[in-house]
Amino acid sequence: MKEKVVLAYSGGLDTTAIIPWLKEHFGYEVICCCIDCGQGSELDGLDERAKLSGASKLYIEDLVDDFCDNYIMPCVKANAVYENKYLLGTSMARPAIAKRLVDIARKEGASAICHGATGKGNDQIRFELGIKALAPDIKIIAPWRMTDVWTMQSREDEIEYCKAHGIDLPFDAKHSYSRDRNLWHISHEGLELEDPACEPNYDDLLVLGVSPEKAPDEGEYVTMTFEAGVPKSLNGKEMKVSEIITELNKLGGKHGIGIVDIVENRVVGMKSRGVYETPGGTILMEAHDQLEELVLDRATYEVKKDMGNKMAQIVYEGKWFTPLREAVQAFVDVTQQYVTGEVKFKLYKGNIIKAGTTSPYSLYSESLASFTTGELYDHHDAEGFINLFGLPLKVRAMKMQELEK
Repeated sequence: MKEKVVLAYSGGLDTTAIIPWLKEHFGYEVICCCIDCGQGSELDGLDERAKLSGASKLYIEDLVDDFCDNYIMPCVKANAVYENKYLLGTSMARPAIAKRLVDIARKEGASAICHGATGKGNDQIRFELGIKALAPDIKIIAPWRMTDVWTMQSREDEIEYCKAHGIDLPFDAKHSYSRDRNLWHISHEGLELEDPACEPNYDDLLVLGVSPEKAPDEGEYVTMTFEAGVPKSLNGKEMKVSEIITELNKLGGKHGIGIVDIVENRVVGMKSRGVYETPGGTILMEAHDQLEELVLDRATYEVKKDMGNKMAQIVYEGKWFTPLREAVQAFVDVTQQYVTGEVKFKLYKGNIIKAGTTSPYSLYSESLASFTTGELYDHHDAEGFINLFGLPLKVRAMKMQELEK
């Protein structure tokens, strides 16, 4: 009886070529698993393509709500942003995919899991750390690192390999942007983006929306409500998180929101340049932050910023299934207890402009913040506070004066 391997299958040329390669070099029965994290029409026709390529079975697993509720929302609550710009679209999806690959492997009695990530990128780390954490006994096959048996170096090579194995599919040999898409974002790498000196060709590149220059000249108001840090409604209509993100993607794309051009530091040690479109995610993160600044006290807000950066690093590095991620998330969850209220803002040519925030748990006091003296704040108290708060500075300055004499 043949051993089984579960292949993380996207339907693209790389993973299609891997199917006959696994059968030829290892004699595996190949079970394809395509995880739907909201990539839309990219899933069309996959069953026929996988079977034509030699797979015995194809699983198409709908993980959209699981991805939104259990991976995206913990990062939104934490305000987890990698290197100030990247909203972790690919990073958050990989542990969700790895977990489902392990589930399918267990169900099928497979001895191995195979992925098509390259040997230079972050995804190999994210997939494999997830698999190792959940199923340390399962073998991992990464063709792009097995250069002694994986000899294909170009799309042309892969197309020829497929044809030689009786797989004649309408793949295009021309090089295009390397993209990864899910409900949260789409990433773009390659072509002119490989040179940081080149401006992105946004007319050819953008998929989810338009550039700010091409956005409408009229702004659009949006209202959202949150309960304990989780979005509950959009423009007065209650929806689940995945539906809210879907609608925000449409609104954000229309108004040129969430386009980021970044040179980031990969886990493997190199810098890489990419453009990310995250229209709905950018709006959701901004709306959540807009509410948080109203309800969190200063000390909690300060520590939470550090925890958000730590969460971003953890997720970016593929360490989702770790005690550290669980501990950081537990801290963040406590901070979200009172992040409840309504946020209003205007979308206009790439900008998200505040238009009012309310919360029953708001710590903002108009009487305290106004320039008139209220009962809770006596201006005379400030003098003693400043004397004590500045005492270390004064003592050091006095010592330095003494030494200079």
